[in-house]
Amino acid sequence: MGLKKSAHRDAILRPVPSPKAVQYGSTKDLLFLPIPGRLRYRSDKSFETGIWMNCGLSFAATFLISNLYYCQPLLIQMSISFAVSYERISLIPTLIQVGYAVGMLFICPLGDLIRRRQLILFLELITTALTIGLATTRNLHLFEAISFLVGLANVSPQILVPLAADLAPPARRTFAYSIVLVGMLSGLLLARVLAGLIAQFSSWRVVYYMAVGVQCAVLILCYCIIPDTPPKNRQMTYWGILWSMAKYGVTEPVMVQIELLTVATSTAFASYWVTLTFLLGGEPFNYSTLSIGLVGLVGIGGMTIGPFAGRLMDHISPWYGIFMGTVFLAVFQAIHTAAGGFSLPALIVSCIGLDVMRQIQNVSIVACLFGIDMAATSRLNSLFVLSYYIGQLTGTSVGTKVFVDSGWRACAALGVALYAFQIAVLLLRGPHCQRTTWFGYEGGFGFLKSVPKAVDEMTTQKAEIEVA
Repeated sequence: MGLKKSAHRDAILRPVPSPKAVQYGSTKDLLFLPIPGRLRYRSDKSFETGIWMNCGLSFAATFLISNLYYCQPLLIQMSISFAVSYERISLIPTLIQVGYAVGMLFICPLGDLIRRRQLILFLELITTALTIGLATTRNLHLFEAISFLVGLANVSPQILVPLAADLAPPARRTFAYSIVLVGMLSGLLLARVLAGLIAQFSSWRVVYYMAVGVQCAVLILCYCIIPDTPPKNRQMTYWGILWSMAKYGVTEPVMVQIELLTVATSTAFASYWVTLTFLLGGEPFNYSTLSIGLVGLVGIGGMTIGPFAGRLMDHISPWYGIFMGTVFLAVFQAIHTAAGGFSLPALIVSCIGLDVMRQIQNVSIVACLFGIDMAATSRLNSLFVLSYYIGQLTGTSVGTKVFVDSGWRACAALGVALYAFQIAVLLLRGPHCQRTTWFGYEGGFGFLKSVPKAVDEMTTQKAEIEVA
């Protein structure tokens, strides 16, 4: 009887095992830097993400993406410094963009394979070191090689984008992305403005010294705000990740549709902005370079619409956002085709309208993109950005040729045709089709999001089962 009481007492005092052991992540960054305790991964605690963290990621994206564009206003000074022709020095921005494309293809997919905090910090550290080389080297061949490597390593903004989407609650995912997008778009403009102002009163090398300081500040910021998360696809290899990205690019109906839309809209948009300089510099406007730049700045207002569009796309089907944005892009491009070549008000209306609608379309496309597979956000984002760059290269070359050979109206009409093509591609499948459906309108025409809600319910049920 005493033995039974003792056994019963021991059973009561013995600690009850938790239904699921708490898993902890690494405590070190880059093998030696301690990760702040509040940012370390714990399986029993999710990270609190909010507007301030998204703004911090947006700030980081602004100055990270700027590294790709500092050189553009400096090319004349560089040609004098290195004693080479304009044609030779123009290879520098080309090499940066080529390096960036290679990085998008081979480095960004790592975001779906390894810990993203460490990957981002490592890439930023490499970019900072390479920028020191740009500021100090006197050899043109070495400068060109470093420029390529800067583009290659400077893909961390495109890892921040899917990270922001992953960390945000599903109900605010598109809004979180749109805030980071505003930072990236701001970086395009800010880089040219800062570089131009500094070079106006000092050496072009001072721009890169400034960039080194900014990169150090961004590195510290990212160290302080980016939470550590475990790898998303432990069972996959690097080559498996690349192969799966290629499969996504040709076998996923939504991804193929997004690629076609992105190439077409980027082609039309690049063609418009490249040929706008030629249009304003000739008859009947005859504007100076400064005046052309000021006209181009009116499109900046489009950046501010991004977060509002993102908040809206968190509630409605992104298909409708893409459709609305594309239809109005065609309308504003038609205004440009009708009167943009001789009427400044028509030109300004088309400029502002195209930029605003492009942001609505872009945010909606990414909302649709992240609905494919949240375990593959880095790969999907890489395919999206590569499609964007293909369109940019195509729009720059084709738009210029059409403008030179046939005039501004033919070039503008080409843009209308490209937007009409996008509408046709979008209408091939409805807003609520299943992931594997290529054509049709199954699921109806509901305006509100329905799929994310179902996914949230499935996720909640899965979490409850795991805890039980």
